[in-house]
Amino acid sequence: MNLFDLSGRVAIVTGGNGGIGLGMAKGLAMAGAAVIVAARNREKSEAADAELAGLGGRGAFVPLDVADAASCRSMVAASAERFGRLDILVNNAGMSIRKPPESYTVEEWRRVLDTNLTGALVCCQAAYPHMQRQGGGKIVNIGSMMAIFGAAYAAAYSASKGAIVQLSKSLATAWAKDNIQVNAVLPGWIDTELTRDARQQVPGLNERILNRTPAGRWGRPDDLAGIAVFLGGPASDFVTGAAIPIDGGFSAEF
Repeated sequence: MNLFDLSGRVAIVTGGNGGIGLGMAKGLAMAGAAVIVAARNREKSEAADAELAGLGGRGAFVPLDVADAASCRSMVAASAERFGRLDILVNNAGMSIRKPPESYTVEEWRRVLDTNLTGALVCCQAAYPHMQRQGGGKIVNIGSMMAIFGAAYAAAYSASKGAIVQLSKSLATAWAKDNIQVNAVLPGWIDTELTRDARQQVPGLNERILNRTPAGRWGRPDDLAGIAVFLGGPASDFVTGAAIPIDGGFSAEF
């Protein structure tokens, strides 16, 4: 058995049309999985789907508004119906509102948590019966270094990502009996549209990150490809409830 062969498996990657999501989707596709890109932006998602096809993968774009519970459920149902099964779910879609914590409106707070946390839960709930019925599955929830460290400008984002870790542990213990492994990945500072905005909004952030990261660079989305294959395949069949940093040593540096 090839522990990293995903041939015949079907994966959903929410927010898979760019950044970390696309990096993980590429890894899954190169390992043989069919990858559904679930996101809002059709043009961007179809371009990502074409890029994955160029790597030898097969897949599709299925529209998703992760902050809408009905959209989450219909996306999972459509994906499973189209491909006949569902083996891997990567909950990657997310957003942040950067401002001092005393300035958040309740609506802004809820927007971040509904997108980053509640949407992930609903996608997991929708995927569960498909995975249970076929005898197992893999769920990978994307957290953040902000689940470990605080940031004055990202209280809502940090709260949502800390909760993602605890949600992953709870689902891992609940669904182990169904041979469903649930893990969280904690990306460090990865060069994406989201973090490029942060560098523009937070003075000195780029220099602080480079000085703190032992690897001496920002991460790239493709740095997440390997962990996606590991957690999505048989190599991780006895790994569940874990929260794994992918951060170039950022969280290890004192």
